[in-house]
Amino acid sequence: MSTHAKRERLLLADLLEAAGPEAPTLCEGWQTRDLAAHVVVRERRADAAGGILIKALQNRLEKVMAEFTAKPYEELIQLIRTGPPRFSPYSLKQIDEAANAVEFYVHAEDVRRAQEDWSPRTLDAVFANTLWSRLEKSARVLGRKAPVGMVLRRPDGQTVVAHRGTPVVTVTGEPGELTMFVFGRQDSAKVEVEGDKEAIERLQGAKQLGL
Repeated sequence: MSTHAKRERLLLADLLEAAGPEAPTLCEGWQTRDLAAHVVVRERRADAAGGILIKALQNRLEKVMAEFTAKPYEELIQLIRTGPPRFSPYSLKQIDEAANAVEFYVHAEDVRRAQEDWSPRTLDAVFANTLWSRLEKSARVLGRKAPVGMVLRRPDGQTVVAHRGTPVVTVTGEPGELTMFVFGRQDSAKVEVEGDKEAIERLQGAKQLGL
């Protein structure tokens, strides 16, 4: 049975291929070529991927990213589609699912939603519940730098506190849209926000969500 991570991986590869190497993405400063290189480096170059989170390794990451960005675009797409090498932890189904289901969903939407004619994608209930479960577990981490209190709420009323504080902004939407919001894609997330006007503006403009 295909995992969510595998399905989102293949969808991401297809979207990148269809868009071409110079299409825009929601990742500031990145075209599709840059995003493709990031995905490949993240799961194939552990010696450099740590620079995503660790400042001391950023120079190494930038060097390796430049090397992969210079590769033929078709090669990057194929590397994404075929998945990590056998010696990579990501080659283990459980780790791949845990680490990549959300990652690939967000990046697939980074490609889709950067296009002018994009439309909301309807997720199946199982995947939507998976994304919500991940939000319940990671909301405090993803929202830790929010400038105001933030509560995430599904249309059915389920809620999770992403950041404690006042004033509080409540963000309501489907799990996929809430995921995009807390990963810093507020402008493209189809959500409803409730709260003090100034607090909403601060949250909508926050650049540090998801970091």
